[in-house]
Amino acid sequence: MSLPDAQQPEAPVGTTELATDAWEALFRAQVSVMRRLSADDVWDQVSMREYDVLFTLSLAPRNCLRLHDLNREILLSQPSLSRLVERLEGEGLVSRSVDPLDRRGTIVQLTEAGAALQKSVGRRHAASIRRHVGPALDADELRLLAELCTRLRLAQA
Repeated sequence: MSLPDAQQPEAPVGTTELATDAWEALFRAQVSVMRRLSADDVWDQVSMREYDVLFTLSLAPRNCLRLHDLNREILLSQPSLSRLVERLEGEGLVSRSVDPLDRRGTIVQLTEAGAALQKSVGRRHAASIRRHVGPALDADELRLLAELCTRLRLAQA
């Protein structure tokens, strides 16, 4: 049951400003770090977006997701993701099949070659992240950042 507008608890003073400042700081930090990461010499075999798809599939049970679910995890439009998955399939890095539980859906699965490439690029990408993010924060701060970002992401579901 919801309270009438007049009885709704007021947001703490400054909450909007604090939320906006926090978002802007997070967004600007992400842009700065992403620029450095994208400029590193780890993307010779796949683009950063292609790697994101391979990495996301590597985290999924049985290394596969419905195309719709994959789309929720990455920052690409459905048509762009479909074209990217088609390219990855052509390179033998993923396979596509009809979802046996819902024939309207498409299952995208990481192949052995895709998993091997993801691990190879992933090791170099992790070293790059360590170089750009590690020196800025100590271990406790890195754990706190991971916790806060996870909480923020889960609150959006």
